[in-house]
Amino acid sequence: MERIAILEVDVRVAGTGMRASRLIGSDVYNDGDEHIGTLDDLMIGNDGTVGFAILSVGGFLGIGSRLVAVTFDSLTIDDYRVVLPGATREELRRLPEFDYR
Repeated sequence: MERIAILEVDVRVAGTGMRASRLIGSDVYNDGDEHIGTLDDLMIGNDGTVGFAILSVGGFLGIGSRLVAVTFDSLTIDDYRVVLPGATREELRRLPEFDYR
């Protein structure tokens, strides 16, 4: 098995990023400041990039909600505030339900 070199990381630069653990569970809003869901998870592709965000939509206090997938790039995140511009609750409810396999 080929050994992979471990590269030193500049911790000052790494520390400026966002922690996934703080994003997951965040409320998601549209650009009209309407709460439209909760960020349930982030799906990382085989290439190492975050490709999709899994949102919990509908329901009340997690009861009756369903999961849907949106592209991660469609979200805007500013100081851990998650926004899905142009989305409505109704549009998200019409998306196919996401199922963890």
